This record gives sequence, C-alpha cells and structure tokens, in this order.
Amino acid sequence: MTEKRVVLDINAEAAFSNQVDYCVGTGRMGLALHQEYQEQLKLVQEYIGFKHIRGHGLFCDDMAIYQEGEDGSPEYNYTYLDRVMDSYRGLGLKPFLELGFMPGKLASGSQTIFYWKGNTTPPASYERWNDMVKALLEHLCQRYGREEVVTWPIEVWNEPNLPGFWEHADMQEYFRLFHSTFYAVKEVDPRFRVGGPAVCGGSDEVWIKAFMEYCHEQEIPVDFVTRHHYTTEFPQKAGHYGYAELQDSEGGFANLRTTRDIIDGYPEYRGREIHITEFNTSYIPNCPLHDTNQNAAFIARQLSRLGDGNASYSYWTFGDVFEEQGVPFTPFHGGFGLVANGCIPKPTFWTFVFYKNLKEKPGHCIYKDDHMVVLKMEDGSCRGVAWNMTEKRSGEDFALRLELPAGEEGCLVIQTVDEVCCNPLKVWHDLGEPASLTSQELELLRRAAQPYVETRRIAPRDGRVELAFPLRENGVVYFSWEPCQVRSDRGYSYERVMQYQ
Repeated sequence: MTEKRVVLDINAEAAFSNQVDYCVGTGRMGLALHQEYQEQLKLVQEYIGFKHIRGHGLFCDDMAIYQEGEDGSPEYNYTYLDRVMDSYRGLGLKPFLELGFMPGKLASGSQTIFYWKGNTTPPASYERWNDMVKALLEHLCQRYGREEVVTWPIEVWNEPNLPGFWEHADMQEYFRLFHSTFYAVKEVDPRFRVGGPAVCGGSDEVWIKAFMEYCHEQEIPVDFVTRHHYTTEFPQKAGHYGYAELQDSEGGFANLRTTRDIIDGYPEYRGREIHITEFNTSYIPNCPLHDTNQNAAFIARQLSRLGDGNASYSYWTFGDVFEEQGVPFTPFHGGFGLVANGCIPKPTFWTFVFYKNLKEKPGHCIYKDDHMVVLKMEDGSCRGVAWNMTEKRSGEDFALRLELPAGEEGCLVIQTVDEVCCNPLKVWHDLGEPASLTSQELELLRRAAQPYVETRRIAPRDGRVELAFPLRENGVVYFSWEPCQVRSDRGYSYERVMQYQ
C-alpha cells in the first residue's frame, strides 16, 4: 500500500471556501407533495442542514398557480404553493426561486420537456407573465413576511441554452424574458436579488459572454450570475440506464474559471457573485455512477474547490423522488439524489455530512491538496476530510499519515465511507437487486449505509502526534483530533474491564 505522509503546520493558511450547505437541488416543486419526498428531505436536513433549496416547475400546471376565469382573465391559485413552501420553511429552508416553466394557458407554444411535460416556450403575453410573477412574490411576502422573502434569491428560467428547455434555445428571446422579469421583480421590492442565465456546459462561455454583454448594453444591474456544472462524458444508453465516464476534474475547474473571467471583464460587474445552481457528476437521472462510492470520492474533491470563485454550489439533487424520465423501477437506479428511495443514504450523502462537520466550530484551513482538506479549530482541535478519488478503477489504496504538533494526548475519531464498509449498492446487488424491498431488506440496507467509526487514544512523541489511517480506492474519510484527558470515575478502570492488566 502506497503511503502518503504530510507534516501539518498549524500556523499555515490554505485557500478553502466551504459553502457545502448553502443550497441543494430538488426535482420539480410538485414532488414535495409526496410523503417519501418529505421523509428524504427531513433526513438530509437533520444531518446536513441546507439553507436554500432550488428546483424546477414552480409555474407548471401541476402546481396550478396560473388559472383563467370564464372571461379569460388571470386567476392565481396558491393552495399547493403554500403547502410546499410551508414544508420547506418548517425544515429551515429558504427557496432559491427558479421562475419557470410556462403554465399551459400562458404558453406561446406546445413544446414540453420530461415525463411531467413542463412547457418550455416563451409566454404568449409578457404582461401576463410579469403580473403572475409579481402576484406570486406579493403573496409570498404577505404569507412569510417581506423582510424574510426579499432574502430569497431569484433565478430566471433554467438552461435556456438547450432547445429542450427553451424553445429553439433562442438567446434573444431569453434576454427579453430576463430583462422583463428582472424589472417586474424589482417593482415588487428592489431588494430582491435576481440572476441568470442558468446555463449548462457546452455553450456556457458563449451564452455567459452574450448575457453579460446584453446586461452591459441595457444597463441592467444583474445581482448575480448562475450556471451549472456536470463532469461526465456523453452517456451510453443500455435499457433503462445511461453509463457515463468521468471527465478530468481539472478541465471542469478551468471551465468554471472562464465564467469568473468573463464577468470581471466588465468593470460594473466585477466581483459579482456566481452561483452554481446545479452540479453533479452525470447530468442524467438514471446513471448508476450516482449510487457509488466513486461518486462520493469525486464529489469530495469537487467540494474542496468549488468555492474557489463561486459564492455557492447546489448539488442536484437531495433525493431520488424524481421523475424526469418517469417513475424509477428500483431503489438503486442511478438517481441524482444523496438519498435513495426508502431513505437509504448513498455514499455521497456522507461526503456532504463530512464537509458540514468542518463548519461546526470556528477554524481555518491549514492544508489542502488533491486528496485532503485539514482545518485547525480555535479550540485547539483539528478536523479534515480525505479521499482517494479515481476517475477509472485503478485498484490503488494508500495509507495517510499526518504529523501534527501536540502537547498532550487526545482522541482521534475516524469515520470511513468506502466500498468495504459503507456500500449499500453492493448489499442491494448481493440481495439480488430487488425492485421492491421487504422491511427486512430495507433495514439491512440502511444499516449498511452507515460509516465505519473508529477511535484511538494517541499520546504525543517529541511534541507531535501521528494520525494514520488507510484510504481505500474511492474511499472518503472524515477525521478529527481533539486533545483530551481521561477522567475516570473513582474506582473505574477501563484497562481492568478489558483485561488489559
């Protein structure tokens, strides 16, 4: 086993911006009416506690917001909206409002996308579109308080650079939509923050450049810029699934930097926030990669660097209650989620938990490389996340040895998620890949989806302690070191209990 040794300097400073809990994605908003959806979201909030949630379908017909009376005049129905927003607020979430797609009665055409047929054509009437947006925001302000609602970011549409998401990928028509919507929102309250263009890869540089140029020419004070970030090659279809190979991580990070460079090329927009409102490995909801430990390790590296130049990055999605290509056949089907159906945490779930653990106490980053992030906390403890990411299976494990200055003994806690000790996908496969789980199978899978926890007491030698643990291929490890003395109750001897003496 290869050994990686790092001598840590507790006075060092390393660049690391951890926004792991800022936002998470969901499917279309109407799915929030499902019980399983709410159970998965509650689990995610208990362990990670995201601040915002973003998804599609706010204005789709299944939410029933836009209606018309017998005389054709607009009517607004907020029954389902209130249920969804109440559930989000009850779990401590603020919406990151994505304005889309088009209500059928307001649409200029019949083009739709996905199993649930979201209309992706421009409005037949921009006046009615703007009135609907303004009425929605006024309703939210009245229900949840204006001072609260104006803190909810607003994004105009989703991936208009793809013809499936915006008819003909008509750039100028999208700019018209953004321009009109931006000022409609500001009419309700100028404190609302509005951004776009929410583009995905491929033509992202062209679109972001053109978007910023349009805003510059029209003197639109756009509040932030949004884009998406996926990191796999084109998938190969086989039955219900698409198999995709990971791209080189460095190429993805370089692509993200182009957005920063484009924005900063305009003096009036220099430093504007960039929000990655979707990211994952594959961009399809039936890619088995999503369920694997490889995905967890790859995302661990992403989380270490996505804060470089970006204000936030939203994983797509929190759970597998998701229907872009129809209702999934099996609990493990390559869904986007951190949680599989049945409330089974996937390995990537723990990657997010581990990064959230880094934020529990005040501290600063003292070390970061392609395998690890380490923080020194103000109370004298250290904690970090390490990973052994492979873009293609290599069979290479390595041992990590960290040297850290210490004046007293303490406790090392190690939580490991890898293909040996936290791999519910393998257990499901070994069980015969059942499409419908029995209660016993479900309980077994939930137990198999937990990290392996190990603790050690370590005494310093020559003023230093050594923290050592293995990192198997595609493994992710959270570790913490905290100086502490054993203070036994009178007469209690752990060594005697364990027959060590």
